[in-house]
Amino acid sequence: MATTYRCPCGATLRYRQDLHKEPGTVTSTWKCKDCGTPVPGQIAQRLRHQHPS
Repeated sequence: MATTYRCPCGATLRYRQDLHKEPGTVTSTWKCKDCGTPVPGQIAQRLRHQHPS
């Protein structure tokens, strides 16, 4: 079952391409590529491993 995440800006995030990686000191923060809102870590991890068919 594919994971999707609805960002507060209205964007539907499905794949790694929908995320922007913000480098951090210990861990990276993943954000919505459209608005820059942080995506929860567990959701971002699932989205990063999904690929378009």
